[in-house]
Amino acid sequence: MPRKLFVTTALPYANGPFHIGHIMEYIQADTWVRLQRMLGHEVHFVCADDAHGAPIMIAAEKAGQTPQQFVAGVAAGRKPYLEGFHIAFDNWHSTDAPENHELARAIYTALRKNELIEVRVVEQFFDPAKGMFLPDRFIKGGCPKCGAQDQYGDNCEVCGAVYAPTDLKDPYSALSGAKPVLRSSEHFFFKLSDPRCVEFLEAWTQDGRLQPEVANKVREWFARDEDGRVGLGDWDISRDAPYFGIEIPDAPGKYFYVWLDAPVGYLASLKNWLGKLGLDYEAYMADPELEQIHFIGKDIVTFHTLFWPSMLKFSGRKTPDRVYVHGHLTVSGEKMSKSRGTGISPLRYLELGFDAEWLRYYIAAKLNGRVEDLDFNPDDFVARVNSDLIGKYINIASRAAGFLSKRFGGRLSADLGVEGRALLDALRAHGGIVREAYEEREFGKALREVMLLADRVNEYVDRHKPWELAKQTGMDAALQDVCSVCIEAFRLLTLYLKPVLPALAAKVEAFLNIPALQWADAQRALGHHAIGEYKHLMQRVDAKGLQALFDAPAPTAAPAPALPGGEAIAEEIGINDFAKVDLRIARIVAAERVEGSTKLLRLTLDAGEAQTRQVFSGIASAYAPEQLAGKLTVLVANLAPRKMKFGISQGMVLAASHADEGAEPGVYVLEPWPGARPGMRVR
Repeated sequence: MPRKLFVTTALPYANGPFHIGHIMEYIQADTWVRLQRMLGHEVHFVCADDAHGAPIMIAAEKAGQTPQQFVAGVAAGRKPYLEGFHIAFDNWHSTDAPENHELARAIYTALRKNELIEVRVVEQFFDPAKGMFLPDRFIKGGCPKCGAQDQYGDNCEVCGAVYAPTDLKDPYSALSGAKPVLRSSEHFFFKLSDPRCVEFLEAWTQDGRLQPEVANKVREWFARDEDGRVGLGDWDISRDAPYFGIEIPDAPGKYFYVWLDAPVGYLASLKNWLGKLGLDYEAYMADPELEQIHFIGKDIVTFHTLFWPSMLKFSGRKTPDRVYVHGHLTVSGEKMSKSRGTGISPLRYLELGFDAEWLRYYIAAKLNGRVEDLDFNPDDFVARVNSDLIGKYINIASRAAGFLSKRFGGRLSADLGVEGRALLDALRAHGGIVREAYEEREFGKALREVMLLADRVNEYVDRHKPWELAKQTGMDAALQDVCSVCIEAFRLLTLYLKPVLPALAAKVEAFLNIPALQWADAQRALGHHAIGEYKHLMQRVDAKGLQALFDAPAPTAAPAPALPGGEAIAEEIGINDFAKVDLRIARIVAAERVEGSTKLLRLTLDAGEAQTRQVFSGIASAYAPEQLAGKLTVLVANLAPRKMKFGISQGMVLAASHADEGAEPGVYVLEPWPGARPGMRVR
């Protein structure tokens, strides 16, 4: 029976462009969805931008935009990534859309009627420097469970623990660096500790819908104390204004925490899509045959296996049938880092002209159904693409198509010979193994199986040597049979690779003059069929060219000055050049005018050393001494001391000004954000 599938990937946060981790997840889900469609199943594949929350609000403020304008700008940049990597979502929406506002409020109202919402007065961290209550993600400190430093205020990325921000050790504001203070505020809680939720979740998480390692991890959260109580805490679902999000019904100035309305975006995007198709959303979701599938990363398991299913269950909605969790992406064994040159920009990959399906194939070849990290190794990437895709697969068509075109008008032989038919039967017999591996998200296993089949075909070619047959008189029939077997085998291999390589498959379908391949086509032969002219289908990876992916892009031209008197960018330097300059945070302990000079101020600086430093700075025209005392600034700490007639200057403080001092008055001493401390190095 055809399946009805509603499939999503995790919603990317709308504060920046896609990174390679997003693309990896989308390739995994897209490959799985393409298989389902080839099998004849009905799939609605949707996603959306996660558009709410304090980080969006703060980023928009810095950019001089409204949150809506900021999110719209990010959304406008999604298309090149999705189209570039052949990610075929049916619909891309936003959690700030009307459907999400409506559904989030409806789910909350149902939970409240079910007596699972409680209002409490809580002590909440407040940033005195910014004048606002701090969202969990803007409070950092030590994890109360494992002690890992610099963890967010809601969950630990090291051990996976979930906690309240007030549980953090030595908390600080990620916005200002200031030590937050506790203030009382009325908050709304989803009672996850309610026995009904506990009973439901214990069964739901252990009934086979999660991968074994995920189910085992989740089981730890239901450990009971000596009184038989589960340590599952209630979930704070509200935030105070100012906040960009959905206002809670009947609670002015209170907003849903972004993680409450974000997963609702799955439903909102589906509802928006079904509306475009003229289908009834409520009727669709009520179909008992519908399967709801989520693809997510291992860092958001908590939200998708505790909060999200509970929200759905106790608001009277369908719960997910499967939550497929994957690991992270590393580069040459290291966590990705732009500063260390170990990051991969998906857009730069495309701009450099690299084939998107090289990456689709490589990622798929390393993915499996477990929660394991995937490593991108450049040498391995080159070897797999060139050896597998070009050397084993593409090579089959290139070795046979020319003979068929030149000698037989592109027409295939109807009788492929005993050995040829046996080979093709073997390829068809393995289709079930390939399909099952795809179904279980064992993509690496599926592709290994396909390449083993390609090896068999190449062994057949090497045995029969069509290039030798072409030289012999009276061997035309044998040559046509051998080449026809190759083309039919190539069609079968293409069919098996199509979920991973849809664009290449489309080229092959055009070359073979056949309709779009479906999985059932594996059991049908082309027969006495004429193929088109063969054109090269895929290039090899240039190992040297790939290095450009990890190099910083060269500047195309010096930017035009933004203000009168602006300077062109100085000559490019390397990271080693920059590392020679030791920049330190310093506090201006005292500042005084220098007798005999109208330009200089004498600054006494604390740079975290045993003694203070004396620095003469030409900023007297811009600052009175009393303006500077107590301020933080940036010191060039390893500048050679300079002997002046007023004394020795032991470094230099950093300030911004125009090259043409008459262009615009003003010298601006650099001032770090609160929270920086004397002696810290600026990197």
